[in-house]
Amino acid sequence: MEIQARAKINWTLDAVGKRTDGYHLLDMLMQPLSLCDTLFIEPADGLSLRIDGMDGLSAAEDNLVLRAAKALREAAGVTAGASIRLTKRIPMGAGLGGGSADCAAALKGLNDFWQLGFDLEKLCQIGVKLGADVPFCLHDAPRRARGIGELLSPIRSHVFPLVLVQPCEALSTKEVFTAYHQSAIASPDTEKAALALAAGDLRALKACAGNVLESASIPLRPEIAEAKKTLYESGAAFAQMTGSGSVVFGAFETDEAADRAFYSLKSRYPVCIRTQTAL
Repeated sequence: MEIQARAKINWTLDAVGKRTDGYHLLDMLMQPLSLCDTLFIEPADGLSLRIDGMDGLSAAEDNLVLRAAKALREAAGVTAGASIRLTKRIPMGAGLGGGSADCAAALKGLNDFWQLGFDLEKLCQIGVKLGADVPFCLHDAPRRARGIGELLSPIRSHVFPLVLVQPCEALSTKEVFTAYHQSAIASPDTEKAALALAAGDLRALKACAGNVLESASIPLRPEIAEAKKTLYESGAAFAQMTGSGSVVFGAFETDEAADRAFYSLKSRYPVCIRTQTAL
């Protein structure tokens, strides 16, 4: 079996509260991308994982793919095995949800591979314990996400050409939220941003969208602001950091404009990816 694990971007990210267990309550507009990792699953007696395409990513017991497989087996009360090969294309420490996407793909793929028959709601119940973005990645469609990310509602969006750049090393999510709490940062207008997405109007989106963690990250990683400026200078209609960083994406009104930006920026940024949103 082969299954895709699609990256995501945040069109908006707002922090609206905090739970007693320390998890932040969020309000986000998110959309999957055509950029994806791929999982290949084959029969085996035990559970094993091999990773291709990215150095430095552990294939040990703490990997989210293996954790997903074990959580699924436990929920089903089975001892089934699988040999899993993960081909990585989504950059790490990027805010693109690569680990959550891989986890969700493992849950979906192994649920079918082992013929467990769990529905999407059950997979989300298992997945949210592994990562807050996992339910979104299981739905794999444009969604507004609230709570810690598990309360999902459909939104309308379009296919937008994108260029992704990673201008600096990642910050930890804890560092970014600490900086956020020490700053006075305006919230995006999520309702208006959802309307702009539904209309496919990137110019209107620019006026109301935002990521509160971007403003918190820039004093710690000034390269983020520089990358955003460069994407606008390269023709982006909308540019923003995704998630807690460190990737900054530019959304373009035409494929030709995105292609020109990509070819002009790929020599400047070691991580520069031409992709698009997906529905």
